[in-house]
Amino acid sequence: MQRIRAFENAAETASQGGVSAYGQQAGGAARVRGPLHLSTGQEAVPAGVCAHLRPGDYLTSTHRGHGHTLAKGADLARMMAELFGKATGFNGGKGGSMHIADFSVGMLGANGVVAAGLPIAVGAAHAQKLRSLQPGASAHDNITVCFFGDGAINRGPFLEALNWAQVYGLPVLFVCEDNRWSATTASGPMTAGEGASARAEALGIPATPVDGNDVFAVHAAACRLVAEVRGGQGPRLLHALTYRVKGHVSVDPAAYRDAQELAAALETDPIARARAGLQSSGIEEAELARIEREALDEVQAALDAADAAPWPDPGAAFTDVQTTGAGQWR
Repeated sequence: MQRIRAFENAAETASQGGVSAYGQQAGGAARVRGPLHLSTGQEAVPAGVCAHLRPGDYLTSTHRGHGHTLAKGADLARMMAELFGKATGFNGGKGGSMHIADFSVGMLGANGVVAAGLPIAVGAAHAQKLRSLQPGASAHDNITVCFFGDGAINRGPFLEALNWAQVYGLPVLFVCEDNRWSATTASGPMTAGEGASARAEALGIPATPVDGNDVFAVHAAACRLVAEVRGGQGPRLLHALTYRVKGHVSVDPAAYRDAQELAAALETDPIARARAGLQSSGIEEAELARIEREALDEVQAALDAADAAPWPDPGAAFTDVQTTGAGQWR
């Protein structure tokens, strides 16, 4: 959680002036260009869920995916380099913030399209099941975890993905990271019914609500649900209620949000709550301070490395390009 928070804070600072939006003009000093979607304040969800995952498990993310990627085990320094657009980044500087991927740890990618990670996750889970059924296949119980936001449940891929997963009994855990905001619009007034949990249960998928700002509660709920999915009981949904304390993107002042609502949300900061819980269980403050300091030092080293890293070779713009016809690229 401290690593995610430190990364997001540093990325936010590095992105100021990186995009023309919300009345601001892009400037030359920004080291992170383009939209940057922060997960600040939501750290308990990826930390609590991904603690139960293995390298062989798959994960799909959202456009707000830095925390998911780090929690799955991706290298922090390479992710910072990707945000900087450098050649040493995960995608050679081509993907940026919204398209981080690290297949080596099963992270199949962040995604700039709302709800697009849902069908990708279901496809990955279906592949896992089919491979396990092949003659001579080694036994495994790998699963796929799909993170998505509350805004995604009002898009078609949500219903399609959950329906497919339930029909075929796929090993996928859906995690609704409900931060209560869909870009600049409150999700509640535009969501009919009881939300993600009720919609999952209508399809026969058991759903578990949890306080998404309590990492211990998320950890416990995810432990049970991951075990059920690994055990071949079919898909499950974890509905984690959290809060997006930053604007939609890093340069968004979120003036559309009530100041009292934000103040109330900050009172339930997941890192502060976790720290208090650990202290009450006997963990020394010095140990907690060491964890925070190490996270800050790691992020500073990543910033320095990203600054020093080379830009991609111009010729790289013509690689990783797909053609589906017999045409010739010019």
